[in-house]
Amino acid sequence: MVELSLADRPAIVTGASRGIGRKIAARFAEAGGDVVVCSRTYEDVEAVATELTETHEGRVVPVECDVTDRKAVRNLVDTAIEEFGDIRVLVNNAGGADESANLLHRCDEETFESMVELNLKSQFLLSKEVLPAMVAAGGGSIIHMGSVNGLFGIGLSGYSEAKSGLLALSRNIAAHYGQHGIRSNVISAATIETANRRAEMENTEERTGETSARERWLDQYPLGRFGTPREVADTTLFLASEMSSFVTGENLVLDGGLTTSLPTSFINEVYDADDQPTTN
Repeated sequence: MVELSLADRPAIVTGASRGIGRKIAARFAEAGGDVVVCSRTYEDVEAVATELTETHEGRVVPVECDVTDRKAVRNLVDTAIEEFGDIRVLVNNAGGADESANLLHRCDEETFESMVELNLKSQFLLSKEVLPAMVAAGGGSIIHMGSVNGLFGIGLSGYSEAKSGLLALSRNIAAHYGQHGIRSNVISAATIETANRRAEMENTEERTGETSARERWLDQYPLGRFGTPREVADTTLFLASEMSSFVTGENLVLDGGLTTSLPTSFINEVYDADDQPTTN
């Protein structure tokens, strides 16, 4: 029986000092996996590694790494191999958006380039560096953190274009290296309620004087709520483990139904969709 376990499947998780990345690292360690975690600041990721090593089965090793720097990425991969012997899982989680570049005419060239570098080039660099070790180990799983912004027009220039390009990167990896046992998939998440995301919503309400910003966001989600870091971590664990051994080249949309329809209030108004079904 195939288990949801990462025993004997050493992993790298980027952007693991907080939020989703930290939760993914914790979930991997909980599943018995050895994990190298990285962020730009060593002290931040060292604290994560110490905490997770003390409370979970897997061993967690901290590494300082700027994922947009090729030499730093090379050092990250070398460290993982030195610590664990091989690499079987890579989670390309590090990334971020510039909220000021919400529309194209507000996005300057420098911001666009930095967004593409952080959200697409870095994932290219990491994937390219781990491939030889993964192939030598007999195969592995690469998971890229995408976004629903890469699937349809929402905003955030540079960031959205990079996340869309990530789909092609992942599919090419899946197509070209599947013969060597490599799987590659994208998780396109919608709003995930991290501490930072909650703070952003609160700041929006204070700035605009609106008190229902959260409700307006939630109206876009058929499930009536946002996602949690744990739900992203569980999905990532599934793709990292042998439980998903026949899944590759896919885009797993984790969005609570956001991309399926129009706002819930509109659907209710037009179709009375809030009318609960009953047994005749």
